Amino acid sequence: MLSAAIEHRRIEGALMPLTASVSADAARPLQALSEELGAGPFALMLLFCSPQAQIGKIVAEAEGLFSGSVVAGCTTSGELTRHGYSEGQILAFAFPQEGFEVEPVLVSSLAREDARQIIEQITNRRQAMALREGAGPNEFALLLADGTNAQEDALLNTLSGGLGPVPVFGGSAGDGGAAGQTCLFLSGRLYQDAAILLLVRAHASFRMFSVDHLVPTGRRMVVTQADPARRAVLRINDEPAAAEYARLLGVAEKDLCQFLFSINPVQVRVGGRYYVRSIRECSEDGGLVFFSAIDRGLVLTLARPQNMVRHLEDELERLSQPAAPGLILAFDCIFRRIEVEGRQIMQPVSDLLRRYNVQGFSTYGEQFGAMHVNQTFTGIAFYSPLGRGPRGQGEEEERV
Repeated sequence: MLSAAIEHRRIEGALMPLTASVSADAARPLQALSEELGAGPFALMLLFCSPQAQIGKIVAEAEGLFSGSVVAGCTTSGELTRHGYSEGQILAFAFPQEGFEVEPVLVSSLAREDARQIIEQITNRRQAMALREGAGPNEFALLLADGTNAQEDALLNTLSGGLGPVPVFGGSAGDGGAAGQTCLFLSGRLYQDAAILLLVRAHASFRMFSVDHLVPTGRRMVVTQADPARRAVLRINDEPAAAEYARLLGVAEKDLCQFLFSINPVQVRVGGRYYVRSIRECSEDGGLVFFSAIDRGLVLTLARPQNMVRHLEDELERLSQPAAPGLILAFDCIFRRIEVEGRQIMQPVSDLLRRYNVQGFSTYGEQFGAMHVNQTFTGIAFYSPLGRGPRGQGEEEERV
């Protein structure tokens, strides 16, 4: 049985992506998804899979069931389905050929990426799409990256050379805490230490966004020793990093945990804005390991969370003015989910996600423009041409 029925949405003549989800332990999950999504044809089939799924089998089967489509996706750290926060699901986004053109660019090894070759591929495929008869006027790029190899910042720097003004957003694949189980897939093959860039042209208009509910406090600290390759901070204020962070929080070092990290993040100021640098874990040498780039000399500011339910409702309502989107594809940081669970607000947050038709997955980091960010709610809202968002198609939303 499908855990979520397909939602076909044709709004004011614009065909929206179609969605469906199924339990990862279903007997024939891909067959169930195929039956619910229909025959298509689809330009792109995105699959976001719980690590509980038999990924190899699913990827191989998807190539046959959705032949003629670009089939791509990754593992998650939890899913966002039409029921809100979910676990153990396979979530499908099907982009109809009638409304979308898609070209994939594979970065098969982030450790050995060839920047010139990647930029050339992006440029050539963008040009090819633009020349196709019936191609949509609105262009964006969706990026999926391995979230365990600490390479997203360098990757975005490379991609910007080929994308130019094309807005890009995305999420880092997770493994639900099962070390080493993260993977991405494209055209029937599995990859680790990789990234997939999906170039898209659409007839539907869209609005990208990246928001968080965190505000800076007056408490600052300086990174005095770091290991950027590991995204590790070894000393803060010239004291062992974990001990100094715990002292500033007023807790014992032994009590540091993911929930405390989620509600006491640190931020860096870039270009007049504050961006979160989420702490992933304490290292054995007394350091702090982060989910994004870190270096010696950075000034870190402790942040405090606002009311997440109220903040999320305000942001989703803003995306719905003056016209509601047909669908929101979202990448939601795993630390937001951890905070939701720790504060026991799963039901009201899930109710909001369901009400505004938000679907996607929990990530190990998010991509927005040229930035790899943490602890954000990042994504794209699709609108019909006559019901576009208040800032117009393709226009990025300011971070909050």
